[in-house]
Amino acid sequence: MTTDDDTAAAAAAISHKDKGNEAFKASQWSEAVQQYSSAIKLGAKHKELPVFYKNRAAAYLKLEQYQNALDDCTESLRLAPNDPKALFRRAQAYEALSKPEEAYRDATALFKADPGNKSVQPMLKRLHLIVQENAALNAKTSTKVTQMMELTFDFAAPIEKRRSAANNLVVLAKEPTGAELMYKEQCIAKIATLAKVEKDHDIYLNMVRVVASLCENSVERTKGVLTELGIPWFMRVLDQKHEDCVSTAQFCLQSIINALSGLKNKADAKPDKELCSRNNREIDSLLTCLVYSITDRTISGKARDAVIELLTRNVHYTALEWAERLVEIRGLCRLLDVCSELPDYKYESAMDITASSSTIASVCLARIYENMYYDAAKVRFTDQIDEYVKDKLLSPDMESKVRVTVAITALLNGPLDVGNQIVARDGILQMILAMATTDDLLQQRVACECLIAASSKKDKAKALCEQGVEILKGLYHSKNDAIRVRALVGLCKLGSYGGQDAAIRPFGDGAALKLAEACRRFLIKPGKDKDIRRWAADGLAYLTLDAECKEKLIDDKDSIHALMDLARAGDQSCLYGVVTTFVNLCNAYEKQELVPEMVELAKFAKHHIPEEHELDDVDFVNKRITVLANEGITAALCALAKTESHNSQELIARVLNAVCGLQELRGKVVQDGGVKTLLRLALEGTEKGKRHASQALARIGITINPEVAFSGQRSLDVIRPLLNLLLQDCTALENFEALMALTNLASMNENVRQRIIKEQGVSKIEFYLMEDHLYLTRAAAQCICNLVMSDDVVKMFEGDNDRVKFLALLCEDEDEETAMACAGALAMLTSVSTKCCAKILDIASWLNILHTLIANPSPAVQHRGTVVILNMINAGPEITKKLFATDIMELLSGLSQLADNTRTKAREVATQCLAAAERDRIIERSDNAEIPDVFAESAKITEIVDDD
Repeated sequence: MTTDDDTAAAAAAISHKDKGNEAFKASQWSEAVQQYSSAIKLGAKHKELPVFYKNRAAAYLKLEQYQNALDDCTESLRLAPNDPKALFRRAQAYEALSKPEEAYRDATALFKADPGNKSVQPMLKRLHLIVQENAALNAKTSTKVTQMMELTFDFAAPIEKRRSAANNLVVLAKEPTGAELMYKEQCIAKIATLAKVEKDHDIYLNMVRVVASLCENSVERTKGVLTELGIPWFMRVLDQKHEDCVSTAQFCLQSIINALSGLKNKADAKPDKELCSRNNREIDSLLTCLVYSITDRTISGKARDAVIELLTRNVHYTALEWAERLVEIRGLCRLLDVCSELPDYKYESAMDITASSSTIASVCLARIYENMYYDAAKVRFTDQIDEYVKDKLLSPDMESKVRVTVAITALLNGPLDVGNQIVARDGILQMILAMATTDDLLQQRVACECLIAASSKKDKAKALCEQGVEILKGLYHSKNDAIRVRALVGLCKLGSYGGQDAAIRPFGDGAALKLAEACRRFLIKPGKDKDIRRWAADGLAYLTLDAECKEKLIDDKDSIHALMDLARAGDQSCLYGVVTTFVNLCNAYEKQELVPEMVELAKFAKHHIPEEHELDDVDFVNKRITVLANEGITAALCALAKTESHNSQELIARVLNAVCGLQELRGKVVQDGGVKTLLRLALEGTEKGKRHASQALARIGITINPEVAFSGQRSLDVIRPLLNLLLQDCTALENFEALMALTNLASMNENVRQRIIKEQGVSKIEFYLMEDHLYLTRAAAQCICNLVMSDDVVKMFEGDNDRVKFLALLCEDEDEETAMACAGALAMLTSVSTKCCAKILDIASWLNILHTLIANPSPAVQHRGTVVILNMINAGPEITKKLFATDIMELLSGLSQLADNTRTKAREVATQCLAAAERDRIIERSDNAEIPDVFAESAKITEIVDDD
């Protein structure tokens, strides 16, 4: 580069720095970062490069990107040691990152370099106390860590003492100080040695939990753990017989992913893209190991399921880029291998699978396909599936065809569009139908399952009715129960494609009831294995779209108990049939809204119009819901809610919301543990599922004391789901129920009110004060009335806005409840804020508002209004003089002598108002004053307003 080029680059760098400074002053932090970054890029050799770095660090601090700020300050100090601003900003970054010792070190260095710096002095004082406290705590914790580690890893010590010490290590590892001390004490290496020889299950499990805690919130420790133990170590831990050990190892791996990507254990958390980029090598290595272990023949079925669940849980994060990476490393083929695995084929190299393995792999495939956001990605996904099917079919043996058919079934149960494309290929459907007509029981079974999955859409079901009904009828007469029940489900599914439309009957009258009776026999017959009962439940899932089948099933206690037992077992393979049956019984499915004008138009055009069966009337539906609730449906659904399938989560949320729709059943939902499940469903899954779960929580919050329904942390966790219902996309009923629940919660304590404020809830609630809807306005006013108990909300009303004005105007509302809530809120505001008192006088019609409050027909509103006036009198002489320069004194005097026992409270406050004014010498007592007719005065005021 020439000298001229250097000069131009230096000038451009300074120009970008100046623009960054301007953006910073205008509070445009992101723009400032971009400009400083350009300055750094162009001024790599510039003498002001340290300035560019420390300026960008200041912008990063404003954006709360503390790690980036820390890195920039470090680079600035490398170039210009002991720079005061760089030291100060790095100290701020360290403090924000909860590293007080490092922050104190920088603050001390700054103070030595610049003793007159006033900015650092309060920081030094604050950090000095924290560092001293931490030092004392570290000393205690260090002693505990040393003692517990010695005892845990001492095989000669009594087993009970070792177990107790291991438990204590888990607790210590959850504390930042304890975790750091244990890591420095080479705890990981000792755990690696112990894991090879430890025979006590509890100690072994606790050591895995310690590893998980050490990884939390620390990239450095996580990388150290991976280096010391290696990913294969976690796979060995995962491959255990005990289910709790598998789930603990799964949690440990998730903790590692969280630490490397910046994820938090919250439903709405997202990875940090920059952190993912920095740790890409470790994250990719972890993904690769997980993918290759999917088809590892040496691990257990439960371990395999846990690995696939981990992939499903994280594949939708775009920052991780796992969806496309899974396609690249041929993870789809491995998942299809799991789907196509059959216990019937017993080889030494066969994979160990559980009853849920195929379902879990199918859900994972569906989640990956959902994240193919553009056409080229979808084509790559489909091409890999296509290639897998073609490769399998190249082999002439029947086993390959059977495995392909099972894999296609999984696709139809997962990424349905891809499955339908495969079935539409030449010869695929014919192959399946041919397999169904053979004498081989295995071929009949898998073909039957595939036909059931293939008839998922109305047009497909209609086509299969023409080709497959006779085949299924023939299979139903098989002597093998497994074949019979599958054929029965196929007939049920084909016979139900009319949905809830009572006018469509694919089969003859009474056929649905006969099929339901056949399913019932398989469901309740003693000795039937779970697989057959699961298929019977699937059959009922289709048949219960028919209202007559619903009524027959709900009256059959044995069948309901059998369905509940299947659900409580938590088997994911049973999930669809059981939950869908419950959805149908509760009529909790999506219903098409029939616009009367469109119905008339359809009749004129001779189009079919769906008809609702009389047995689907509200009374019948409520009776069915009550029966299910009393039989323990909440506990059963909670067991199934652990699924990673968002669609299944939505179905569960729909049923629970239907149960909560009946006020008398809400206590039952709380009692059976439904709140915990609903909180999770309200924050993850489909949009509709989250709305149903949130509405159920709102309904619970309206009826039941929130301190009972949402005890402890749940009172804070429920705030976000409720606020998510305050959107324009939600129905007025959802808005109203959310506002009512928030009103009850806001009355609990200051912590709840602070959470509502933090979640930007005040502005969302205020929006509904302006709604042209009586109940929404009333509910919003009542909620605001409870929120003003918070000092932070009072400060909002004191700000430069029209909040007080709008609240005062609503005191004149015709609805007594709304006026009462607004007057109450105004009374509380004016009792603690002189500014709010003064803001009332800034309203053009303030006198009319006070007249309305004093002369209000409602004793409750009148009482609150007089409290507002009393607060204004007590706010200072200037406000009092303005008040009594009007006819307020006469109205208060009349009210104070009003002989009406229903207005005792208002009369007492009016007397206090006059006493306060007399005390401040604003008025003088006169025993001969004429008592005005307050309500006649109000009528005059109303007449004047009407004339305007």
